[in-house]
Amino acid sequence: MTPGGTSRAPGVVVVTGISRYLGAQVAARLAAEPGIDRVVGLDPADPPPELAAMLNGVEHIRAGFDTAVTLLPSLDADTLVHLALVSTPEQGGRQAMKDQNVIGTMQLLAAAQQTPRLQRLIVRSSTAAYGASFRDPAVFTEETEPREVPRGGFGRDILDIEGYVRGFRRRRPDTTVTVLRFAPFIGSTADTTITRYFAQPVLPTVLGRDPRLQFVHVDDALTVLHRSIVEEHPGTYNVAGAGVLMLSQAIRRAGRLAVPVLETGLPGRGGLARPFGVDEYGLDQLDLFVHGRVVDTSRLIAEYGFTPRSTAAAFDDFISAGRGRRIYRREQLLAAEQAILDGIRRVRAGREIS
Repeated sequence: MTPGGTSRAPGVVVVTGISRYLGAQVAARLAAEPGIDRVVGLDPADPPPELAAMLNGVEHIRAGFDTAVTLLPSLDADTLVHLALVSTPEQGGRQAMKDQNVIGTMQLLAAAQQTPRLQRLIVRSSTAAYGASFRDPAVFTEETEPREVPRGGFGRDILDIEGYVRGFRRRRPDTTVTVLRFAPFIGSTADTTITRYFAQPVLPTVLGRDPRLQFVHVDDALTVLHRSIVEEHPGTYNVAGAGVLMLSQAIRRAGRLAVPVLETGLPGRGGLARPFGVDEYGLDQLDLFVHGRVVDTSRLIAEYGFTPRSTAAAFDDFISAGRGRRIYRREQLLAAEQAILDGIRRVRAGREIS
């Protein structure tokens, strides 16, 4: 029994997105949970070998959301865990990302509505729902409305997803719905655009900005997800570590070199440090590095009786694990710095031509 929830083990659990780390970890933990009869992973892709190895006892159905309308009711599921979101454009670009996040969620919820035994719905969301702008409050609570619609595609997708979830709540009041707004994941096993950013030797920052950042350790995120599935915690919750790190503090902790650039120098290529394989960063990440974002987690702590480790502790675990701690030669650092400066010159030249 938990401070704000009741404990009732689910019988049949369907988890979306098991070809990715978060979904595979959640499904594996559920398969080892006493009292759960069946764990089904719904994903059109096969998990990579390192994730497939942990999925003993998990039934993998290779199907997309378009078949969920007929598939989900036939599984007789009482619990649905929706984790199959993508935060950055991958193959297929922005349209494929929106199809996966928004259209896919809409199709899944339509199937959930037709599943009579469904008792619990747990949805992975993000603090990106609040956006990031100069008009933001110091701290966001779950009731805070975004002051501006997020510029980035992921933030807009999250707003659409949560809108569909609210509609489902109205149509299925018999189902316990839990929405978890996660801060950016970090930790020794996290592999995200944020962790790859901090793994680079030269980090582009926005000139004149030092945003407040907040993270959640991926292991704490998994704990909250597991508790949300095996217990009942209706509502929407911010999930983040206490405290903040200024971007400059995080860079110093990581032992990296910051190179301030104009905001227009960032969007095209994540600071343009091509020699080190920096991923492309969208407007969601750029706005976060300009304005920052901090959320209140008192509702989570009161409801679950659980306090995630602090933002600083989660970040230190990422650093102490040696992620991206290879030694760079001086000429490599100079080459990366020169790539950033060359990119800024190209941006400026493009503006002058236009």
